Amino acid sequence: MLPSDPVPTERLMRRSEAAAFIRETFGVSCCTGTLAKLAVIGGGPEYQKFGRFPLYSQSACRAWVQGRLSRRVTSTSELSSAA
Repeated sequence: MLPSDPVPTERLMRRSEAAAFIRETFGVSCCTGTLAKLAVIGGGPEYQKFGRFPLYSQSACRAWVQGRLSRRVTSTSELSSAA
């Protein structure tokens, strides 16, 4: 964390806790290994490091899941026309 970054106000979770939070809160599949891979290649939730440990906030996990969800549709054809 850089000195200009605000001090987190919510509890930070280790990677396994973050994956469990995503599974339990949103009912979507999320493995610890998936978050680890996404931390390397990009595309996962934002995290901070404490030493060698990545730490995720609940708000970052929520934002990541919501960013991956499509809009609500009643038919798959609505998704292809929404491009």
